[in-house]
Amino acid sequence: MRKLTLAAFLSLVPIASAATPLSSALPGAEIRGQASLRYLGVKIYDAKLFTKGGSALDWSQDFALELTYKRNLSQYDLVEATLREMSRMGNAMPIRTQLETCYQAVAPGDRYLAISSGPDQLRFWRNDRAACTLSQKGIKTKFMEIFLGDNSRSRRFSRALLGQ
Repeated sequence: MRKLTLAAFLSLVPIASAATPLSSALPGAEIRGQASLRYLGVKIYDAKLFTKGGSALDWSQDFALELTYKRNLSQYDLVEATLREMSRMGNAMPIRTQLETCYQAVAPGDRYLAISSGPDQLRFWRNDRAACTLSQKGIKTKFMEIFLGDNSRSRRFSRALLGQ
C-alpha cells in the first residue's frame, strides 16, 4: 500500500467555503464594537456589532449583531427576556410565536447572529445555521434597540458595542 504524503492527502480533502452567514448576507462587514453582558456579576453573553467596513452605526444601513452565550438558557428564558425588554422600551410587538420558532435553548458557546435586511426584516442564524426570519414593520429598530438603543438596560454595554 502506498503512503500518502500530507500534501497529497490534503489535496483530496474538499476545502470548506470561506463564506459565512455574515459575509454572505452582509458583504464587507467588520466588527464595530464588542461587549460582555453580565447580570449580578455573572457573564451571560459576549456581543459583537458588525457594520459595513466597521463604520459607525447608521440605522438606515444593514448591520449585524452576534451573541455568544456563556450560560445555559432555556428557549422560554430567551423569548421572555426579549419580549420583556421590547416592552420596557415601548416596542412591544406580537412576535411571541415567531420568537419561539427562532430561539432554541442555548449552552455555553452557542451563538446567535441577527442580520438586518432593510428596516422590516431580521434574519437569524444559530451556530451558522439559518434559524428564522422576523418580518414586521420596523422590526430592525424595535429589536436591536434592546442592545443598541439609548434606553438599553446597560448604556455602558451599548456604548462599547457602538465603539464609543
